Amino acid sequence: MKARRGLPGGQYKPLTDDAIIKIHKTVLRVFNEVGIEVRLAEARELFRNAGAEVDEGSFIVKFPPGLVEELIGKAPPVITLYGRAENGGLDCEVGGTRVYMGTGGTALNVQDPGSDDSRKASHEDIKNMARLVEVLDNIHFYMLNVYPNEISAEDVDVNRFGTAMNYTRKHIMGGVYTIEGIRNVIKMASAIAGSPQKLKERPFISMVTCVVSPLKLDEHYSRFTIEAARNGIPVVVPAEPLCGATSPVTLAGNLVVLNVDTLAGVMLAQLANPGTPTLYGSVASITDLRSMKYLSGAVEMGLLNAAAAQMAQFYRLPYYATAGMSDSKVNDSQAGYESAITNVMVALAGGNFIHDAAGFLEFCMTASYDKMVIDNEILGMVMRAVDGIRVNDETLAFDLIKEAGPGGHHVSSRHTRRHMRTEQYISELSDIEDRDIWQANGAKDTKARATEKVREIIDSPPRSFVPDAIREQFKKEIPGIIDV
Repeated sequence: MKARRGLPGGQYKPLTDDAIIKIHKTVLRVFNEVGIEVRLAEARELFRNAGAEVDEGSFIVKFPPGLVEELIGKAPPVITLYGRAENGGLDCEVGGTRVYMGTGGTALNVQDPGSDDSRKASHEDIKNMARLVEVLDNIHFYMLNVYPNEISAEDVDVNRFGTAMNYTRKHIMGGVYTIEGIRNVIKMASAIAGSPQKLKERPFISMVTCVVSPLKLDEHYSRFTIEAARNGIPVVVPAEPLCGATSPVTLAGNLVVLNVDTLAGVMLAQLANPGTPTLYGSVASITDLRSMKYLSGAVEMGLLNAAAAQMAQFYRLPYYATAGMSDSKVNDSQAGYESAITNVMVALAGGNFIHDAAGFLEFCMTASYDKMVIDNEILGMVMRAVDGIRVNDETLAFDLIKEAGPGGHHVSSRHTRRHMRTEQYISELSDIEDRDIWQANGAKDTKARATEKVREIIDSPPRSFVPDAIREQFKKEIPGIIDV
């Protein structure tokens, strides 16, 4: 069965057209009357030169409504995040309502295959996670999902990206931690692409910086945004306002803060390099108001990110969305229903680049090998839902119904054979056998079957996608690299 990817969503709309306009008008008021705090002097200068009002004493920058709309309009409405398959089959054309789903980052812990416990993530986990992503068809991209705790911050960028580039051909996105790391990652990717120009033409890496929600562009991440943009690397500046903590408790209020935050990042990237491929980004969620703890599996997270899809479509910006996480500590029913409900909501709303959609447990702190495989099945079902029901003369099948007549059947018809692998989602993990066959095969539950699949993949000989000569070049020229 061919994997479904890049299908048009947009069937689910939690916001009315009137609500979208009200949110937008409130966003413009916040930009104009409240402003955002911009800690980097270079960023303030870029905004000032564009026509914003800058208060150097408070670092507050205010934007007239027309300037906000002008700067957002410089960002491309559709971008391609390339893979490295020769036929282009791994490319992600991001924008509009097209849907792609993948991993997310960055977890500090890992849950090993078959385990319910967690341990600190390591460099080896980046390799093994990349190998899983490469073969799991319903995971469309590899967002670097673990942080190798044994590697220093100065060396983490080159080792995360370098290892990922060697073990998967799918598009790689990741957070970045140092300016030198950004430059060396671009140098490595350019060598693999063949030249810096070829990388700009077909960028198979992209980078994540951050907004410090609410309403703040800090010095650290603003510098990263400018660096990535000036090098022509696709960049997302996502915001993570939390209801009742860093945003109003109401979902509508959260969406206002989210829009201001991430649009500020979009504007900065466009001023640094007009036309930079830039994604509108949301990691919005709610808090447990009893403990003020971030919740990742809440249905409200699905609502927020589905609504943000509509806002991104309104602004004509590619959308980096969040869905699919669970607050459960193990791969149980909670992990399944939390992941499924948010994934299907955001996908049906037309979220473009839905990260965190595979593998995360425990408030986004733990990446689970087994859950990667389980979520691959959930994503296959979600994409089948996005595909919807195709109605035309061929699928209505009147002539076939007439031929079979009352009491007839369609088991042996050519029409059935022609459509059975595309009309129905065929699971590679779910057990649909009778109980006696299931028991004879060991009475394995979903987690046990997922563990077997993980072991089958990571115990097989690893395949490298970076030539040996380039890997040796990296070891000689890139400081701090361990082994790609």
